[in-house]
Amino acid sequence: MGIKKFNPLTPSLRQMTKLDYAEITTDEPEKTLTETLVPTGGRNNRGLITCRHKGSGAKRLYRQIDFKRLDRDGVEAKVATIEYDPNRTANIALLHYTDGVKRYILAPKGLKVGMRVTNGEKAEPEVGNCLPLQNIPLGLQIHNIELNPGQGGKFVRSAGMAATLMAKEQYLAILLMPSGEMRKVDIRCRATIGVVGNEDQAMVNIGKAGRTRHMGIRPTVRGSTMNPIDHPLGGGEGRRAGGKHFCSPTGVYARGGKTRNRKALSNKMIISRRKKK
Repeated sequence: MGIKKFNPLTPSLRQMTKLDYAEITTDEPEKTLTETLVPTGGRNNRGLITCRHKGSGAKRLYRQIDFKRLDRDGVEAKVATIEYDPNRTANIALLHYTDGVKRYILAPKGLKVGMRVTNGEKAEPEVGNCLPLQNIPLGLQIHNIELNPGQGGKFVRSAGMAATLMAKEQYLAILLMPSGEMRKVDIRCRATIGVVGNEDQAMVNIGKAGRTRHMGIRPTVRGSTMNPIDHPLGGGEGRRAGGKHFCSPTGVYARGGKTRNRKALSNKMIISRRKKK
């Protein structure tokens, strides 16, 4: 999928770019696999904002993605369409199984309309097929990786991302994650072969503020312009540094602040942490 540029007819179009959507084959989603998405505006069940800078945005339908593919083992499917999904960076593919069932999956790079995909232990390690890590050859790039067997894919689901299967132990597989982290995963966990498609998505230039509002992103206000009660960097006469490093409204440092729970059970599965920029 390529990048489309615009003639500078207006100031906002001078830097704006967008995807050409050459891989998309239809604009109409499968109605039986969609549901209404109720926006929360970043608020919890008590009406308190727990995630800032969310709100407004264009209406969208949620596409039900099959991250597990457990109940379709041994059933061959044909790729019917490649579609755009407004809820994620990756494109999605509509599968028509031979028994009449329809499912959405994340569309890996190289998956085309008319190709055949399968699931299960007997599936071949080819693009789009889903199978356990113990049946995947070393060195292959994979995505949509389970954290626990049967849980459904949790890792590596963004556009252009892929993990590499580095080694296998008796009960564990060692993965190199896109962040550079090395971690162990149960060898019975499933993964899909290939790199997540739509890799050019990260190169798109938004171009203007109104386009981010369409995406449901509200403006961000600097902490130094707030009052002291609202932010650790707020207050003072005129502009001032605040006497503190950059941090969130709750005081978590933006550079080097620890956000991971030290008592998390999955800590023992991490061999080496990701490389900090």
